[in-house]
Amino acid sequence: MQSIARELNLPEKQVAAVIELLEAGNTIPFIARYRKEVTGGLDEIALRAIEDALEKHNALLARKATVLKTIEEQGALTAELRRQIDACTDLRALEALYLPYKPKRRTRATIAREKGLQPLADLLLKQTKLPQSKQQTLQGFVNQDLDVADTDAALAGALDIVAEQWSEDASVREWMVEKGTKFGQITSAVKRGKKDEADKYEAYLDRAESAARIPGHRLLAMLRGEAEGILRVGLKMEEDRAISHVKSTFIQNQSFEFARELESAAEDCFQRLLQPATQSTVLQMLKEKADEEAIDVFGKNLHELLMSPPAGPRVTIGIDPGFRTGCKVAVVDGTGKFLANTTIYPTPPKSDTAGASKQLLALIQKHHVELIAIGNGTASRETDAFVGQLIRDHKLDVTKVMVSESGASIYSASELAGKEFPNLDVTVRGAISIARRLQDPLAELVKTDPKSIGVGQYQHDVNQTQLRKCLDRTVESCVNHVGVDLNMASVPLLSRVAGIGPKLAENIVQYRDTNGRFGSRKELTKVPKLGKKAFEQAAGFLRIRGGDEPLDNSAVHPESYTLVSRMAKQLHADVKTLVGNATLSQKLQPDSFVDDRFGIPTIRDIIAELGKPGRDPRSEFKVAQFDDSVQSMEDLREGMVLEGVITNVTHFGAFIDLGVHQDGLIHVSQLANQFVSDPSEVVSVGDVVKVKVLEIDLDRKRIAVSKKALG
Repeated sequence: MQSIARELNLPEKQVAAVIELLEAGNTIPFIARYRKEVTGGLDEIALRAIEDALEKHNALLARKATVLKTIEEQGALTAELRRQIDACTDLRALEALYLPYKPKRRTRATIAREKGLQPLADLLLKQTKLPQSKQQTLQGFVNQDLDVADTDAALAGALDIVAEQWSEDASVREWMVEKGTKFGQITSAVKRGKKDEADKYEAYLDRAESAARIPGHRLLAMLRGEAEGILRVGLKMEEDRAISHVKSTFIQNQSFEFARELESAAEDCFQRLLQPATQSTVLQMLKEKADEEAIDVFGKNLHELLMSPPAGPRVTIGIDPGFRTGCKVAVVDGTGKFLANTTIYPTPPKSDTAGASKQLLALIQKHHVELIAIGNGTASRETDAFVGQLIRDHKLDVTKVMVSESGASIYSASELAGKEFPNLDVTVRGAISIARRLQDPLAELVKTDPKSIGVGQYQHDVNQTQLRKCLDRTVESCVNHVGVDLNMASVPLLSRVAGIGPKLAENIVQYRDTNGRFGSRKELTKVPKLGKKAFEQAAGFLRIRGGDEPLDNSAVHPESYTLVSRMAKQLHADVKTLVGNATLSQKLQPDSFVDDRFGIPTIRDIIAELGKPGRDPRSEFKVAQFDDSVQSMEDLREGMVLEGVITNVTHFGAFIDLGVHQDGLIHVSQLANQFVSDPSEVVSVGDVVKVKVLEIDLDRKRIAVSKKALG
């Protein structure tokens, strides 16, 4: 507890309170929203940090117990070693202490030990005057039966043991890692015979960069090249300095008969054992740091995408564009319910714009369509131009919007989509998903594996366990922040509500299908296997529109309903009158309702919620206006000013959809007129911005644009 509080620079009392809540089975969204008095108002970020630190702390304790037990079983556990292990504050330091006692693969040293050369190695390590001459000492270990043919073989084997033991010294390893991190260089070079395959790694074919300063995205690019068998990545150290350190640490007696041989062992120790081990450790540490940065970028981008403004419950047409196979069209009502579908062929090779216009117009008129969502994949700009012309020709009161279709194909082919639309073709399911994404991005995107959405930086190269944890947390945070309509939500959406999970979500939907819509939050307790704890965690994040209890369509938790009744009574009104009446709720004085159960933070939250119950925290829906004259990269010209949508934000800049299939790059240096250290501070995924075209590279399919050029 104390160590976590120190690490996070938080009062111990706060940390202890959070840990107690977590161990009692409470979820982070619930704690952040409904237990502010207990935690001192800590937000989700601080709560997650405590959760992570607790997990790390428990993992360290468990590993310490295993290490201590293993060493004790070997009869090698001294009081000093136990003290050192108990004092360890991280896994890497613990593993360094454990290394000499860890079961090993067969090494040169273990082979030498099998030949009975450990006693000779011990003599060399002591560096005290020998009772016999060098030759006599060595001769005593010559053994034909053990394959020690002569004194040279005996000495070589013993020095192998010495080198290995020195290489396992925790303090030396720590020194090597520190110096390698501070002063080493990360190098990359093309592997022999791979130059013809290395085009995309052109910048890394012969590169050396400071380990202390290398950007995470460049390291990940190098490591990807190595994983693909094209690059060789390494760590270049100050070899002379490192070897000198090994010698000064271990060779204490220069007059020792084997001093010169020990110096050779020191060189071997570094080159054969310490350098590769240091390289591995430093690269691993830098990779972990790069992973953290990349995962953080992914989480931020995913959050912005999930929190994209919803177009709302309006009748929508979704179009999955195509050429040869045509454009799949699906109509959904304001709740996302499938109404109708067709296939039109306005694009080459058929180019049946007349027939397509007739079909699409009929659907628009029949279903009173308000929105048309067009997927941004193949044939998107051609389809967009066709729809735009149709709207202008018939003066339709319809808004067309280009929608990212990343991951839509994965959802449409999934088991979930199959259950939802068993009789529809995969491509039609994709069109439905595109329409629903426009209506409510959050509700639809939770059905798709976040990794397939494509808003990350090297997401396939980072630690997948940590990435999954980040994605799950991000989705959970967004879903609970917005709230979920209990009577409309899908299983994937409900499963992200605090305290519910996939199985309970299925039970809720099954109960709803059998018994009809929920009339109150209280009715949730009738759902099979949904107990008191799950209800407590979930209830405040679930909304019921037009139900029996007006507070059920707000973020006010059922545990606070009695408090709201007290508030209404003080104002001489009923609860129904108070809910949604900002003028009335503002008259309430928080101090007058404080008691042992409810503190100021909760009371203020409730009063704010009463003024605007169930308010969607997402920003207002806005549409980017693509330039109709720009259909492909070939139409772009330097100096053009275009409007587009930010699709991805990385450490080196932001990508923007300009409506030409290939995203443009706003380099970090082109984001603003002042220095930008973090692009996410300037733009977010989903932002509609104007940019100036700087450069078009048709061969490499690259577009460079600038936001700063427009002031």
